[in-house]
Amino acid sequence: MIILGIDPGTARTGYGLVERSGSTLRSVDYGCIETTSEWTLPQRLLAIHGVITHLIETYRPELVGVERLFFNKNVQTAFAVGQARGAVLLTAAQHGLPVYEYGPHEVKIAVTGYGRAQKDQVQRMVQVVLGLAQLPRPDDAADALAVAICLAHAHRPAA
Repeated sequence: MIILGIDPGTARTGYGLVERSGSTLRSVDYGCIETTSEWTLPQRLLAIHGVITHLIETYRPELVGVERLFFNKNVQTAFAVGQARGAVLLTAAQHGLPVYEYGPHEVKIAVTGYGRAQKDQVQRMVQVVLGLAQLPRPDDAADALAVAICLAHAHRPAA
């Protein structure tokens, strides 16, 4: 089973694809969708939609995990993240994929065992869990892989 994890944002949206085979997890692909502030918001959302569509059509994930928005003191940032999340949720729905949402605290617990883990701790555990030769970078991609790992642990097929 292939799982697509997403760490949404309008400037940078991280993505990570993880394959689960039994109890083994492996990284299929990961990276970051970067948009420039010179683009209009609709152009940025269209770019995110386009890349997520390509990933879904290329890798055929069965599930999508998206990091849930947590309260942010910067309202502009919260709105931007919410709009990027909307683009991802729409794209998943267009492809008939179930979406599971997790807060940062839940993802950190699933990956590190500690809900207040630092970014570098999450990166190291993602590297270990997926058997990667290098730390996954950038942070947004590592976070997206962590979301996919969280979903892989939470969604187990019936035995």
